[in-house]
Amino acid sequence: MRQGAYAVVLAIIAVGFASSLSPQAAQPLGGSAPATVSPQRALLDEYCVTCHNGDYVNGSDEPRSLLISQLRAVGLALDDVNIDNVAENPAVWEAVVRKLRVGAMPPQPRPRPNKETYDDFRRWLEDELDRAADANPNPGRTQAFHRLNQTEYRNVIRDLLDLEVDVGEWIPADAPDRYGFDNNAGTLSLSPALFERYVSAARKISRLVIGLPPAGGTVIKTYEVPLRLVQDNQQGENLPFGSRGGTAVRHHFPVDGEYLIKLGLRTNYVGYVRGIDQAHDVEVRLDGRRIRQFTFGGEAPGMPAPLSFAGNIRGDDSWESYTLHAGDELEVRVNVDAGPHLIGISFPRETWEEDGVLQPRQTGFALAVNDMPDSNPALDSVQISGPFTVDGPGMTPTRRRVFTCTPATQAEERPCAKEILSTLARRAYRRPVSDADVDTLLSFFDGGRAGGSFDAGIGFALERLLADPEFLYRIESDPIDGTPGALYTIRDIELASRLSFFLWSSVPDESLLAAAEDGTLSDPSVLERQVRRMIADPRGSSLVENFAGQWLHFRNLRGVYPDPLIFPDFDENLRSSYETETRLFIEHQLRNDASLLDLLRANYTFVDERLARHYKIPGIYGNRFRKVIFAEGERAGLLSHGGVMTVTSYPNRTSPVLRGKWVLENLLGAPPPEPPPDVPTLEEENADGEPLSMRQAMVQHRENPACAVCHSAMDPIGFALENFDAIGSWRLNSEAGTPIDASGTLPDGVAFEGPTGLRDLLLNRADDFVGTVTEKLMGYALGRGLEYYDAPTIRKIVREAASEDYRWSAIILGITKSTAFQMRRSDS
Repeated sequence: MRQGAYAVVLAIIAVGFASSLSPQAAQPLGGSAPATVSPQRALLDEYCVTCHNGDYVNGSDEPRSLLISQLRAVGLALDDVNIDNVAENPAVWEAVVRKLRVGAMPPQPRPRPNKETYDDFRRWLEDELDRAADANPNPGRTQAFHRLNQTEYRNVIRDLLDLEVDVGEWIPADAPDRYGFDNNAGTLSLSPALFERYVSAARKISRLVIGLPPAGGTVIKTYEVPLRLVQDNQQGENLPFGSRGGTAVRHHFPVDGEYLIKLGLRTNYVGYVRGIDQAHDVEVRLDGRRIRQFTFGGEAPGMPAPLSFAGNIRGDDSWESYTLHAGDELEVRVNVDAGPHLIGISFPRETWEEDGVLQPRQTGFALAVNDMPDSNPALDSVQISGPFTVDGPGMTPTRRRVFTCTPATQAEERPCAKEILSTLARRAYRRPVSDADVDTLLSFFDGGRAGGSFDAGIGFALERLLADPEFLYRIESDPIDGTPGALYTIRDIELASRLSFFLWSSVPDESLLAAAEDGTLSDPSVLERQVRRMIADPRGSSLVENFAGQWLHFRNLRGVYPDPLIFPDFDENLRSSYETETRLFIEHQLRNDASLLDLLRANYTFVDERLARHYKIPGIYGNRFRKVIFAEGERAGLLSHGGVMTVTSYPNRTSPVLRGKWVLENLLGAPPPEPPPDVPTLEEENADGEPLSMRQAMVQHRENPACAVCHSAMDPIGFALENFDAIGSWRLNSEAGTPIDASGTLPDGVAFEGPTGLRDLLLNRADDFVGTVTEKLMGYALGRGLEYYDAPTIRKIVREAASEDYRWSAIILGITKSTAFQMRRSDS
């Protein structure tokens, strides 16, 4: 919905209002006014046309000011736009409404009407636009071909074949579009090179399904442990209680056979194994059962030192070699049944303490990269290779899912193959399959069977299925006899795919497909039952991971690296805890059908020991996440989540600009424009060489008029969050040592202070916040960017959801029952 022509600086669209809506005479610039005009026209002429007129906007002479340059960039003149019939120019008036909703106009220091007049005009304009939309609905047009993105492809393989694989090794990730999501059909093209990647993936997946060893024999897969991961505590519930460090990985073994598991120990900068000066045990477990325990390290032997030194030198030549290669022999061969298995590596925790003077406890980055020989050892990697012997395909969950029958004779093979392939094709194509569909797959089965076994024939046909455009694309076709540009209701089978990819990022299940095939899915009561069932299903967590992860940017945490010299407390454990906190927080509210306002006001969160220590919450131990209640308000809601604060900061400092922009864009739906290319950097010191606080530096920055117009809305919001440092810790003083000033005033004059004040401000604008969430969610659901004609639908959903306290179900059901979700415009 953010069109480039209207995503402008807050001081450009000067839509103003008179102090009342009574009729009055007005003199538009560039011509005489009629004797009487409508109240709305009079308001525009008095406050808007001064700037937004054809002479300024459409002139060809050299711009006389920065304002005129910006007005021409926007291209919006209001002197000749008919406000008495908003249906003539809905795109213009929706842009105006968006600015009015956040109180951005008129810009300071221009006069404003009183709040009642301001709000009355906005509501009148919205009502007129909504009436026009009801009279002439416009659902827009989704792309006819919508390729599966990487996440959807992974989930479809999981649900279709009961096979969990890391498809990221075969298929590249898809970049988000300008709206922030990676499922926009318009950006999901399929180049010849990418299609080759899909074909290669189909070949590898089909071999895994039927239980063939990897092409070329053995395969080596290495799982690396992040450098910044502190390994002094239990690393997950999949590892034994009382252990520390290591990792647990789920690995798919292609066939029954013998495999090699090799451990890599972390070394220091010159290659010595960490912790080698003491003996340590390390365990290898298969599905929780210990299959091997190794002991490495120990007290170094001494050797005489030169006369110039006292005592002995630790170690000799053989020990020197051992400290470099102690991990080389940490490997075990084991017979494993085909299928997914959990491999766990951990160090049993020692319960003794060394004698000597206790040193200050290391934390974060310093602890993770401690290179001293008496530090705890750490796992660097796990390498799984094989198979070295092959005992058969085994009976994996995948084979049980795919091979629904087993032919006893050759005569039974083709009927069995038809059953298997027609069952798979129905879910893979997300529709009933025709005889022609099945015959195509059977011809590939025949080709594979001619050169091998029954299983080989199924594998060859499956490879063809997974490379089929009807599998790789969600296809929505116009009616054959439809009128170009006409509106039509999509088929139930297409509605089923829209629902499943919206809520699950995957294919419809049997219940959803059956309802679509018998034509009952579009019945409102059936649709509501299906939506509620899908939200409650475990696959509903995909909505949190894929929608919320991109909307709130907590997916981006994986690429954030705060400066370890400034923030030594940040480590990989904290990064992981941040991401889990926000995911569990939103998933809890979705599962419990909470109000969307709880995203802002909930007085609880979810923490493990690492995150609780960071938030200074006592009494939390272990890596299990649990719900905690806050006694005070600073940590309530999303605005206090450490992950949000980290991802909206720079590596070395906070950024009121990034944080203000994040709130405007993701919580208020009023994104500022991109900064110009020549933005000056912030000054760190004043003329006397004294350090500047962030607020002082931003005050200097705003002295540039080109900068001030954008920062007038962003900065006050960002300053309200300055009590959170760049990794989300609460603080009272800035980096410069000055007390934090977290007060702010928006362009419309509303003042607030601190995260609590900002939270209250957002809650007082509940419709704006819920409308923004609805807009983001609807764009994600449709797989396209929203346009001006979608705004009436969003307002209708929000109005109806208000009576249900803006619950998640009300918003989701409102989207799925909307014209935009259930209808489409044919190609013109």
